[in-house]
Amino acid sequence: MNTFECIKSRNSYRGKYKDEIIPKADLIKIIDAGLSAPSGCNKQTTSLIAIDDKETLRKVLDVIEPKVCDTAPALICVLSENIYAYRDKCYAIQDYSAAIENMLLEIVELGYASCWIEGHITDTDRICDKIAKILDVPSNYNLVCILPIGHAIEEIKKPNKKDFNKRSCFNNFKNME
Repeated sequence: MNTFECIKSRNSYRGKYKDEIIPKADLIKIIDAGLSAPSGCNKQTTSLIAIDDKETLRKVLDVIEPKVCDTAPALICVLSENIYAYRDKCYAIQDYSAAIENMLLEIVELGYASCWIEGHITDTDRICDKIAKILDVPSNYNLVCILPIGHAIEEIKKPNKKDFNKRSCFNNFKNME
């Protein structure tokens, strides 16, 4: 699969997963893709925790309400550290976003399904803090996202995207349809 095919094949999957072990070698490839993402001023503010131990996975999945990804055989938790860089700006959001997209593409390349789950766990009920406590995450890190990983049981539905010409143009916004 070439890069563009991989990008076009990536879709969020919110269904059930097959009860299959994800090989550690695949999780390492996914993590490596995330850690290879660009980082503002090379501050490398993103860290990752892969969960493939059934007991730890169950503890984490049990605190997520309402239930999402509860059948995922593995998760990657995305941690972010607020490190200030150029002109006292922090690029942590951009850093972890680039890492997540790289991982989502590698997940597709390896034949798995996933979904970027952020708002659901970082909302006012702060599920992210409960997960961080289970994983012994130090207080200077924020758990900002989880990525379930597995083989989809259900069909992965492609969302409708606006036409190319309604979201892009050349040389001047007036050229947008």
